[in-house]
Amino acid sequence: MIDVKQPLLQIKNVCVDYVTDSGNARACNNVSFNIHPGETVGLAGESGCGKSTLAFAISNLHSAPALISEGEIIFEDRDVLKMTQEQLRSFRWNETAMVFQSAMNALNPVITIGAQLIDVVLAHKKVTKAEAYAKGEELLKTVGLHPSRMESYPHQLSGGMRQRVVIAIALILRPKLIIMDEPTTALDVVVERDIMDELFELKDKFGFAILFISHDLGLMGEIADRIGIMYAGKLVEMAVATDILDNPKHPYTKGLVGSFPTIHGPKIRLEGIPGSPLNLLETPKGCYFQARCQSCLDICIDHQPDFKKLKSNTERYVACHVVEELEASL
Repeated sequence: MIDVKQPLLQIKNVCVDYVTDSGNARACNNVSFNIHPGETVGLAGESGCGKSTLAFAISNLHSAPALISEGEIIFEDRDVLKMTQEQLRSFRWNETAMVFQSAMNALNPVITIGAQLIDVVLAHKKVTKAEAYAKGEELLKTVGLHPSRMESYPHQLSGGMRQRVVIAIALILRPKLIIMDEPTTALDVVVERDIMDELFELKDKFGFAILFISHDLGLMGEIADRIGIMYAGKLVEMAVATDILDNPKHPYTKGLVGSFPTIHGPKIRLEGIPGSPLNLLETPKGCYFQARCQSCLDICIDHQPDFKKLKSNTERYVACHVVEELEASL
């Protein structure tokens, strides 16, 4: 874990609501954590838990019916949520870039790769078209593609090549933070490994931080310094990656970790998490995980647990009454 006192990004009690005719669904519910310069933070959880919603909020990319209703998002010393449209235009891609979910389909199919790379540079930098083109060629080489691909259209590239192009677009302005929303979901494991290895070589070279969102806890455990676990819009656990994978505390985290097979060691029966994800329009009074938790206590029914630091591990935060009682008994 990188020890830097001043965070690059501070997410403070952020709430994001989706306004519907049936009421407001709170997809992010008082989420708070920091990302430090050069750090890789993983964010995991089942579909619909709020990971992508939070990723969009960091660059204030939401539009109706989504609404960032509470909280602060501090990048260095500026609140992203208070930026004007002109300030946001400068902030996006220059300082924070995003590799979107289904990124292989994010490229414009009727415009060449070079034109899409150049467009990002010309929109933010006062350079000539020739200089922007040269920068695009340099970035393609950096991500393992031949510069001649500047003249290719997306349909002329394989899935892995298109993924590299999307990463090149995110890197071209040398941002300080890259948000990657399930960037390797549609790739086979060999291409995934090649791309992730190249990405982290670039991270070492350029020094940017990464927020990596994925369902793949195995991959996340290899690349992340810390991992946060989200459930029903809430952050329920965050700790050093090895602690999350080797010694999960929250019952939901235990369920996630237990549902992934291991390559080494004895064969064990995988156990799924019982029940279904919570309907965000019908949230309980107490802990959101209570209906699916096999360790549920009476206090869990009526009182929501606080997301707080454990006494036994100052780098681990958990929101769970069961864990609190175990800590108190130590």
